[in-house]
Amino acid sequence: MNSLSTVLALALLLPFAARAQQVEFKNPSDLNKPSGYTHVVIVSHGKLIFIAGQVGTDKDGKISGDFAEQARQVFSNIQAALAAAGAKPANLVKLNYYVVGLNHEKLLAIREARDKIIDKDHPPASTLAGVQALFRDDVQLEIEAEAVLP
Repeated sequence: MNSLSTVLALALLLPFAARAQQVEFKNPSDLNKPSGYTHVVIVSHGKLIFIAGQVGTDKDGKISGDFAEQARQVFSNIQAALAAAGAKPANLVKLNYYVVGLNHEKLLAIREARDKIIDKDHPPASTLAGVQALFRDDVQLEIEAEAVLP
C-alpha cells in the first residue's frame, strides 16, 4: 500500500474510530461504586438531545394514581421522546428524577421501570431528588433526560 492509499484509508476509517469513543461511561475508583447509574459520562462528539421533564400522563393526558404505573408511563414517554429525535434508550447519558414523597418503595418502583429500558452495562449519570410537590397534585414523578446521538 503506498502512502496515498494509507492516507485515504485512514481518512475513511477515522470517523468510524472517533464515533466509537464519542461517549464514555466512567466510575472513578476514588468514588463509591454506584448502583444503577454512572458517576461520569464524557461526550466528545455527537448531537445532544434534551428532553423536558416527563410525567406519568399518557397521550390523552390521563394519569394513574399508582406510583409504579406513573414510573412505567414516564419511561414510556421518555422512549417516545427519544424516538422522535431518532434516538434509543441506549443513547441516554443523564437522567434527573424529581419524586414527591420519596421513599424506598418509590425508589424500587423507579428502578424497576428504568431497568427495563436503560443499558445496564452503561447506565446514564443521574440525580434523584425528593421534592415537596410538582406542578399538579396528582403527579408524583418527573424525569428530565439527556441523550447523545453519534
